[in-house]
Amino acid sequence: MKLNKKQIGIVLISALLLGFIGAYLGVNLAQSNQSANPGGQPGKEIPFSNEKNSDSPEDMEKVSQAYSLIKEHFIEDIGDQDLIEGAIQGMLTSLDDPYSTYMDVEEMEEFNEQIESSFEGIGAEVSMVNGNVTIVAPIKDSPAEKAGLRPNDEVLKVDEEALEGYDLNEAVNKIRGEKGSEVVLTIQRSGASKPFEVTLVRDKIPIETVYSELDESNGKKTGILEVTNFSEHTAEEFNEQLEELESKKIDGLVIDVRGNPGGLLNSVEDILELFVPKDIPYIQIEDKEGNKEKYYTELDKKKDYPINVLVNEGSASASEILAVAMKEIGYDIVGTTSFGKGTVQQAVPLGDGSTVKLTFYKWLSPEGNWINEDGVEPTVEIDQPDYYYANPVQLEETLKLDTASDNLENIQVMLKGLGYDPGRTDGYFNKETQTAVEKFQQDNDLKKTGEIDEETAGVIEAKLIENIREGKDDEQLEKALDTLY
Repeated sequence: MKLNKKQIGIVLISALLLGFIGAYLGVNLAQSNQSANPGGQPGKEIPFSNEKNSDSPEDMEKVSQAYSLIKEHFIEDIGDQDLIEGAIQGMLTSLDDPYSTYMDVEEMEEFNEQIESSFEGIGAEVSMVNGNVTIVAPIKDSPAEKAGLRPNDEVLKVDEEALEGYDLNEAVNKIRGEKGSEVVLTIQRSGASKPFEVTLVRDKIPIETVYSELDESNGKKTGILEVTNFSEHTAEEFNEQLEELESKKIDGLVIDVRGNPGGLLNSVEDILELFVPKDIPYIQIEDKEGNKEKYYTELDKKKDYPINVLVNEGSASASEILAVAMKEIGYDIVGTTSFGKGTVQQAVPLGDGSTVKLTFYKWLSPEGNWINEDGVEPTVEIDQPDYYYANPVQLEETLKLDTASDNLENIQVMLKGLGYDPGRTDGYFNKETQTAVEKFQQDNDLKKTGEIDEETAGVIEAKLIENIREGKDDEQLEKALDTLY
């Protein structure tokens, strides 16, 4: 049995895309007062009624009493709608589930505008992790990626305003905005001694989701398909580009879902139909009672060439569905352990234009494993070079010979990654570091001082981000290619 693709479907996404495609990654929300999808099973509609539920607990009277108490005695005036929406927010917060959220009428109108028009923002997906607004993954070619933001970066402030006490929707509303406008984010990165600021110019976010290239090395033709998220047309794009690669007689295929935050289930489902034979389910869906339903393809046999999948900590949700399914039918997974989101959300309109996105199901791997909070472990584990994880530079004073600092340690890692050997990476500025800095300055038309001021540090950082975006020294991809044959 396959999920009904004509209905809302199951939305598999880690949280909210900042000015990208909102909370649901291109899903069409039913706005009818009478019906909404989800229901008892994936792809089925259930009626939604505004009538009083006879099964409501007796303690619901406490809610009414609290409402009356506030209305009659609170020192300031407060609207009925504010109290009602606060109650809904409170119930969802009590679930301790970052993926179950409420969007009021205004937020839904903004979301629908994003769906119907071009997408503008910084291009990063965030989730609430341990109470902190945390980046799951930046979108390819977005301002967030170009600025060097990466998975697990915590967003502490937006334009100097602390996000403490904000829910996820409120934080997203602070960050997203019109193309051309600036936003300053204060970021705390794991391993960094203190937060740093990043200034981003919001832009139109690219909606292309599949990129392909042909690698010809060591006498082999290898197709590389990078999937940046799973949206409405991703499977169609994927199939077209795979067919083009296969027409060139590829010897093997690498599917790259690093930094892919997820998306629509039916999108990844259509892709898995190309690879998972019909004798094994590509996914299992489990409801709150523990009932499981298995879903199968109609594919007779696997591809006649080797395949592996690239993942990292920014691969979440639908990306993990693809990765674990491929892993359990015998393909290698290369990289680092993925994000770990194994739940399924559906969007339920409440009849007045507002919507609750609620976790309805667990999704399980073909063999019935639940990867939630654990992620998909690679069969071939390999990380990127150290400089891929260097922290942004924040200079308080010029760095020079015979000084030492954490900032210098970070810059030494960057210089080494750029091919300028500083001799050491422990934060001490010795003669070799000075020589490396002089050579870098000479090669980049900077004043040759052998000291690191703000200008030199800025160019070092910019060159490093450029190298990463261009895929230089991509050891994970190199390992994936080596592992194929």
